[in-house]
Amino acid sequence: MNASELQPVVQFLTATAPFDTLPNEIILRCAKAVTVGYYSKASGFVKFDADAPKLYLVRSGAFEVRDPEGVLVDRVAEGEFFGFSTLLSGEKVVNRVAILEDSLVYHLPQALFDQLRSESRHFDKFFTRAFAKRLRHEARFKAKDLTTTSRISTLMSSSPIMIDAHASVTQAALLMRNSRVSSLLVTDNHKLVGILTDKDLRNRVLAAGLDGRIAVHQAMTTSPISISSNALIFEAMLLMSEHNIHHLPIIDEQNTEEVKAIGMVTSTDILRGQGSQPLLLIGEIERQRDLASLISVSKQIPLLLQNLISADARAEEIGRVLTSVTDALTRRLIVLNQQILGEAPMAFCWLAFGSQGRQDQAACSDQDNGLLVAEEMDDYAKGYFDALTHAVCAGLDQCGYAFCPGNIMAQNPQWRMSLNEWQQVFEKWVVTPEPKALMHASIFFDMRSVFGPQSLFDALQDKVLAQTKDNDIFLAGMTGNSLVESPPLGFFRKFVLERDGSEVKGIDLKHKGNALINDIARVYALSAGIKEVNTAKRIRALMDANILNRKDALNLADAHEFIAHMRLSNQGYQHTQGLKISNYLLPGHLSSLVRHQLRDAFKVVHDAQSGMKMKFMRSF
Repeated sequence: MNASELQPVVQFLTATAPFDTLPNEIILRCAKAVTVGYYSKASGFVKFDADAPKLYLVRSGAFEVRDPEGVLVDRVAEGEFFGFSTLLSGEKVVNRVAILEDSLVYHLPQALFDQLRSESRHFDKFFTRAFAKRLRHEARFKAKDLTTTSRISTLMSSSPIMIDAHASVTQAALLMRNSRVSSLLVTDNHKLVGILTDKDLRNRVLAAGLDGRIAVHQAMTTSPISISSNALIFEAMLLMSEHNIHHLPIIDEQNTEEVKAIGMVTSTDILRGQGSQPLLLIGEIERQRDLASLISVSKQIPLLLQNLISADARAEEIGRVLTSVTDALTRRLIVLNQQILGEAPMAFCWLAFGSQGRQDQAACSDQDNGLLVAEEMDDYAKGYFDALTHAVCAGLDQCGYAFCPGNIMAQNPQWRMSLNEWQQVFEKWVVTPEPKALMHASIFFDMRSVFGPQSLFDALQDKVLAQTKDNDIFLAGMTGNSLVESPPLGFFRKFVLERDGSEVKGIDLKHKGNALINDIARVYALSAGIKEVNTAKRIRALMDANILNRKDALNLADAHEFIAHMRLSNQGYQHTQGLKISNYLLPGHLSSLVRHQLRDAFKVVHDAQSGMKMKFMRSF
């Protein structure tokens, strides 16, 4: 390339992580070394040269990375890379890269890529992390059991019962009885040297006719099989199965000087952990016969959430799983209370609004619900449904779903109406989009039936969508209301942090991130009469209907997933650190790579807001 041709390449590399951390002379060397490739969408897939692996930097266009079975692993667009997995692992290319759009790509040769890694720690760390993330994505997509892909630390006993190797067997037996455990970790000068179990006491002491005064080290199992706290649950299951053992000491993988035990996991712990799988948990909910047992079962929900987070499940999947549990609890509470109150006087639907309606619940979700009944209620029906809704809402509260601060609940008579009454309320909001009506619209228009005849719910939803479709005044009001908040990006793309007095609370990932994307998807969906309520499904439906172009839709969907994933990961961190669970993220906890990605995600939201404003408010 001549100097004029090099300049655009240099400018692009200078603005692209991790090249932006390299000295100018190194960037110039890279610009001289790259070759430019054009990839036509009509070609279908990228053809790799096995003899000349290289780094692919997307200058423009978009690609999808899929595994040999066709499962989506990653999406790659401008400023992003593919091909680095082969460069780092040395293995041949097995994934297929689909060309989504006509694209320009810069190719960086392997020799220079390796040299940059050796010369720049930041450059090396960037691609090492990207590779690790790619591996996690592949494992996540292939994992059939989210619970077994969680860390063993989520199950272990954090305060294991220990005994000195020179104590007597009688002392050990008394300690086991008083602590109600079936095993002890045996230490010598704080170093793990063995494990003593009920089985050892039976076989090596009682059956052998030995005295209880013998030392523990004479009866214990020496050099026990152990596992790192960073290992996965399925690795623990494999170890137990392979060695036919039921107790597994957890060791500190950071301690290389000596084997130090920090916990214990048993086969019972693993079975109990398996019980937090969503299908098993839902099945358990459906078997309960009273409120007290439902409250007890609901205590497994935080463990389910932590397992899903530690398994690196997609935020969309986590929201759907948690909401399915909430739905199951709601239905069971309705059934149990109907067994007490008797058959309902008419058909009804239990409506879920907000996050439960969208199926994107996270930690600390409160209630947003209402009741739709088929006909006008007489005094008996009013009494029946008043008793039912108060019982169900109170039950949900006791199961961990707090009462709605705004009193948007079925137990409030204001949100307990007939089909005709609900239709009139929605019509009023649409025809007269005043501030309070628009506030309600952001909650109530994300609605779904949890219990009751689908035909009754469809009669309400179809009428609502018929009123909102192509309704310029209402859509302009909805758009204006959603633009009150904006992504937390200031000048020079720095994050704008929320503050509480002098205290820095951090980046509000919910209200300044995901909620804004929910608003965007809702406005577009209502404008087109789309029945989907889940935000990710709304975006896909909008793309399929060509209301959003493919690139914008994929960017918005990816931004929604990334911000939601950051929010959940942060809540998982807050939980493990014993901190208050919140939606606030401190930028100092992020690597430079993740900060870069988060800024890009917020930029996508900003651009989507601008596009929505142009579409729905240009005449107002």
